[in-house]
Amino acid sequence: TGCAAGSRPATCSSWSALRHWPRGLAAAPPPLHPERSGADPSRTELSPAAGPWGLPSSSPAMLGFESGRDDVPRLSPQTPGSPAAPRRQSKESSLTINCVTFPHPDIMPEQQLLKPSEWSYCDYFWADKKDSQGNNTVSGFEILLQKQLKGKQMQKEMAEFVRERIKIEEEYAKNLSKLSQNSLAAQEEGTLGEAWAQLKKSLADEAEVHLKFSSKLQSEVEKPLLNFRENFKKDMKKCDHHIADLRKQLASRYAAVEKARKALTERQKDLEMKTQQLEVKLSNKTEEEIKKARRKSTQAGDDLMRCVDLYNQAQSKWFEEMVTTTLELERLEVERVEMIRQHLCQYTQLRHETDMFNQSTVELVDQLLRKVDPAKDRELWVKEHKTGDIRPVDMEI
Repeated sequence: TGCAAGSRPATCSSWSALRHWPRGLAAAPPPLHPERSGADPSRTELSPAAGPWGLPSSSPAMLGFESGRDDVPRLSPQTPGSPAAPRRQSKESSLTINCVTFPHPDIMPEQQLLKPSEWSYCDYFWADKKDSQGNNTVSGFEILLQKQLKGKQMQKEMAEFVRERIKIEEEYAKNLSKLSQNSLAAQEEGTLGEAWAQLKKSLADEAEVHLKFSSKLQSEVEKPLLNFRENFKKDMKKCDHHIADLRKQLASRYAAVEKARKALTERQKDLEMKTQQLEVKLSNKTEEEIKKARRKSTQAGDDLMRCVDLYNQAQSKWFEEMVTTTLELERLEVERVEMIRQHLCQYTQLRHETDMFNQSTVELVDQLLRKVDPAKDRELWVKEHKTGDIRPVDMEI
């Protein structure tokens, strides 16, 4: 379910629908309390529940419970499409890479693209990858950001290219104007001399055309390329910091989950040890220690659930901002490409106009050249320079 063309990324319903699907999912029961259910908390297993589309749930309502062997409560996600029938989820159903949780590749559920058939940024940049040297890890968002900054640099270089073209035009116009004032063959006469004089004058006209072409290139092509998104780098830096902060928060939440998981394991070991002691030697003191250990284990389990929920909320927030921001970057890239295409079209249009004006400067030259008549030129020259039309005769004695 892609966004409608031209819509703002923030109004895209794709990720909104993603977060709330499936709608029929039953709400989760209250937090786990083994001592109230009679189950042995030392055997309680807690794991983050994976939400639909392979993303962790951001709400406790996405978590269900089921009973494993010996009636040990255990967390499990609801099966999409059958909310009333929870299913068992293996510990290996998800995989966390750089603090981001993905479905395990061996049992990855089919995921529908947010914007099918569009090769949208919001569908293909969730994972991190090694840089070209293979030393550091680069996030998908950082790759998109580099694409944007590279586009800005390409735009700047195109403006520099047009500036060089303008310099060539200005220099060419200057040389044409200078050549038009050259006195070479200035003494040519007749219809040919008139055509030659017009040809020299056309150079001056052509020089004016190229000056106007260079001026329009500067105002209608070079300047727009230079001025487009003057604060783009600053805006991209803010965007980068925003996503980076969300990713740092996600890493912090993941660290808290791991810490809580470790604490639960320690509490469970302590409870198991005290239970074994009770089997060896019955005493009221040992029973009290077991109750205390059970309470601590239960608290550790609740703490882990709370940390998992906070982690899922942080990942959900990062996910939503990633979708919104990548769609905005996609829109900006389309806008940049369209802007450059438009101004390059303006360049070719100006070039066509220049050719047309240049053609008009030589049209009069063509007309005069068609009128060049050697006989007429001879007549005019003879009339001006004749020395006499009486021919000599034979001498008579």
